[in-house]
Amino acid sequence: MLRKLWLAILVVPTLTFFLSCGKTGNHYVYATIPATNQLVVFREDPYSGVLTQLAESPYTVGSGPQSVVIHPSGKYLYVANAGQGEDDISLFDINSDGTVTEITPRTASGSLPFFLAMDPGGAYLYCANVNSSSVSVYSIDSSSGTLTQLQVSPFSIGLTPINMQIAPSGKFLYITAAIQSGTETLGGIAAFSLNAGVPTFIGLTETNATDPSGLAISPNGSYLYTANATASSVSAYSISSAGTLTEVTGSPLSAGFQRPVALIVDPQSQYLYVADQGGNKVYSFTISSGTGLPAAVTDSPFASESSPSFLTLDPTEPYLFIGNQGSGSGIQAFGVSAGSLNTIATYSVGNSALSIAVLQ
Repeated sequence: MLRKLWLAILVVPTLTFFLSCGKTGNHYVYATIPATNQLVVFREDPYSGVLTQLAESPYTVGSGPQSVVIHPSGKYLYVANAGQGEDDISLFDINSDGTVTEITPRTASGSLPFFLAMDPGGAYLYCANVNSSSVSVYSIDSSSGTLTQLQVSPFSIGLTPINMQIAPSGKFLYITAAIQSGTETLGGIAAFSLNAGVPTFIGLTETNATDPSGLAISPNGSYLYTANATASSVSAYSISSAGTLTEVTGSPLSAGFQRPVALIVDPQSQYLYVADQGGNKVYSFTISSGTGLPAAVTDSPFASESSPSFLTLDPTEPYLFIGNQGSGSGIQAFGVSAGSLNTIATYSVGNSALSIAVLQ
């Protein structure tokens, strides 16, 4: 049953976390490989986007590693382990050469911890637990990276989480979910305000699809986007100062998608990239600063390897990394220029990578 659930959720893009300190040397890319219980680490050349796997990589982590996030200090890395009987979070120290060292013991979580999100200040870590329909909340010790569960944690959301992100302001938490209404399954976005790490429910926004798998928030905090796999569409919402969502005029956008499952907004909030798993393509859109509605870039879409399933941008350099889950599963690197993509290379990781994080 667990294997079937993994396969169902593997198409869901997981969270990525970025750190930025400019083009001063090597960057590092970390990817979880659930099938082999590993964390793969690459050195990224900031001048070319080329990846080179570290000699010490891959590392053994907990069973069924899912989401990976990096602390804003660049010192710590966290992995959610959802394997059979595991249900915990690993903490790694990040060394100056990009290698990592696990700090034990691991921290217990809820049942099937798939998604991690961290507030911008690095004070709190949130873990969405699929089986227990809950979110665990931990405070982070700045001197050691260790986690301490808050008294309010875990808190039940009464929904099956599909994805999770925190707004750039750190004030709001958004969770996409499947909602069971009698015999009907709906999709929704649950919004929570955050105060000293404690979530307070704001409201639930119904979506245009039963599975809003992809979730992205523009870095300027103005808009939220979902990739709706079965509906073959992308929805756009404006975010109010109170954290509530309003769907923008012209949404949802179809644009010829076959099965969009992941999306991401560039650091300047100017472009939206969408991974179309069903069409083996990546779509690129400009974002209207006034409405938030995406408009296709002239030469979009761009061909990718089979089954593109998640996206990660290097926020300081013009590179986009795509995780592919098809027969040639690996990480594909693209150069980015004004929304257009140019292939750099594809790097095999043996099995499907589920989540990646970039450290500069």
